[in-house]
Amino acid sequence: MEDCLFCKIIADEVPSTKVYEDESVYVFEDINPIAPIHYLLIPKQHICCAAKITSENSAVVGHIYEVAAKLAAEMGITDGYRIVTNCGENAGQSVFHLHFHMLAGVKMGWGKEAVQATE
Repeated sequence: MEDCLFCKIIADEVPSTKVYEDESVYVFEDINPIAPIHYLLIPKQHICCAAKITSENSAVVGHIYEVAAKLAAEMGITDGYRIVTNCGENAGQSVFHLHFHMLAGVKMGWGKEAVQATE
């Protein structure tokens, strides 16, 4: 999709700090991290949001979770990580290309203060 920011990142038209890439998934650092580790895991195929996952494109979602587990193991993340996706504007989705936030490196809560600094 020509005006999609994430499609432009995949096409190397917009710079990013790449963490991982394979034939169907691209992972890069979030430019506004809310945790010490904050990656975005995106399918290379343009899918606008979780509501558009179908039997024809759902395999990439499973693969994204495989990539997350691989990255966590390679980085030694043994105390947990969070995977989040937003679907739609009211849920906080700002880029309409399916993406998953991988957050780690801090103790996380739930609710208004979902990510809290550890002491």
